[in-house]
Order: sequence, then C-alpha cells, then structure tokens
Amino acid sequence: MQKSLVLLQNHIELLTNHAKKNIPNESCAILFGKIENEIFDVKDVFLTKNTENSPVNFAISNDELLTAYSEAEKRKLEVIGIFHSHPDSIAYPSLTDKKYMEINPVPWVIFSNKNKEFKAYIFESEIISVALEIK
Repeated sequence: MQKSLVLLQNHIELLTNHAKKNIPNESCAILFGKIENEIFDVKDVFLTKNTENSPVNFAISNDELLTAYSEAEKRKLEVIGIFHSHPDSIAYPSLTDKKYMEINPVPWVIFSNKNKEFKAYIFESEIISVALEIK
C-alpha cells in the first residue's frame, strides 16, 4: 500500500510563509498528527528554528525537540513527520537529509522555494516517495 501524508491548506500556507521568512536559510518544523493504514494525517505544525542558520543544512535544538514531543503528547498526537525547505534546489532529499532520514523513520516533507513545490519522502532501505494530499 502506498504511504500518504495529508496536509491541510492552512498547513501549506504556514510552512510556505515559514520557508519564505527564513530565506536564504533552510526552515524546519515538526509535524504532529495520527497514523492509520499508512496514512500520515497531519493535525498540527510545530515551527522550529534552524540552529544551523544555513542554506544547505538544518538542525533543531534538543530543547525544541523535547518541547515538540511534550506538546504532541499534551495534544494526544504523535510526531509523524519532519519538514524543511530547500531555498535554492528541488524538493528531493540531499545526501545529508538521507543520512538523517535513516535515523528518523517518518515522512520528510520538503518545500522547494525555487520551484514552489512540496514533496514527501520516507527512508525504508531506500528513499521512497510518499503521496502528498492537500485538503
């Protein structure tokens, strides 16, 4: 069964604005929601700061990660995805992304500022495309 990730239109707008505000650097966020039958249903977005301040890498501080997991638990949700932007390249995982995808086995949503396009991927022995549904 094809995995899919569902985002609401307001999530798309929030993430697009977050990406634009962080140009020339990558932006990042944690996606909260529920998983059922290979469908990752995003219910909320937790915007984070890119501690790398880099146009080609991102990192989220341990403090922000702990806060995100705590917030998800309070809302009775799970951390079901990671978002980041690529300011000057396509929405496909970089070699660095791939390395971190291996240890964070949730969908990664990438927004290309260059192409104004969202794509989603998950790592399962290789990078697999995840269908992206916007409601």
